[in-house]
Amino acid sequence: MRGSSSELLLDPQQELRKRKLLELAASSKGAKKQKRTCRQRAWFYSTSFLVMTSVSAGSSLLFLVPLYVDPAISTLVADFAPEPVTCTTVRREELLGIFNCSWSSCREGCTSDMYKCSHIYVAYTDHNDTRTEDAVLLVNIKGCGYPPEVKCANFTEDYGQEGAQFPCYYSRQNRTVVMAEYDRERQVRIIRHFFGLPFLVCFITSVALCIMHCRCSATDPPRTVRRVRVHNDASDGSISNRVERMRRSETEELEGAERGPL
Repeated sequence: MRGSSSELLLDPQQELRKRKLLELAASSKGAKKQKRTCRQRAWFYSTSFLVMTSVSAGSSLLFLVPLYVDPAISTLVADFAPEPVTCTTVRREELLGIFNCSWSSCREGCTSDMYKCSHIYVAYTDHNDTRTEDAVLLVNIKGCGYPPEVKCANFTEDYGQEGAQFPCYYSRQNRTVVMAEYDRERQVRIIRHFFGLPFLVCFITSVALCIMHCRCSATDPPRTVRRVRVHNDASDGSISNRVERMRRSETEELEGAERGPL
């Protein structure tokens, strides 16, 4: 009895759901695919171009900053003397072992561990007639680089011979650090081109994307979402009670119709 009563109430709901699904399927099949307008196409291609430009500029910073920007900033912070002095090579040491090679006057590659290194020490007299012995000669502020800009074989041959004299630049922050070549304007150009330009491009394209797709209007009221709770009471007891009430009302209507008007 309860099973049959539940089927009586659920069948109309299932039929209604099927009818709605059929109507949606028919409307989707009958609808024609709308073509994009010229404005929509321009909007799509502009967005794609800005996204690719922003991603490319941001990704380039991940490689340019550690390879070029950071050494350039460290060089400027070291505050090398703008005018060269004369350096004389005191000695050169060729060492082996990772514990002996915490630094090197020149090495090709800045990421791998060093198992062989060259230490070149020089002596110089600064512009104040102060003599400095056993200053460390570096190819650049990091003591490393990549060919063809840095070739350690030529660097060692030119400056590693004992008694060799050459112009050099000493750091006014750390007088024991010396470089054979120094150009302040070149370091500034590296920071400007390898950091400022990509960062500016990434910032401008990101702002443009935000303006195009993030429309914020203070006049529009915030939308509130109402949550409707649906209580489904499909137990056999409640369904049977409803069926009994429906039958009782139908019986009363039939009895009233049989009696007729008084």
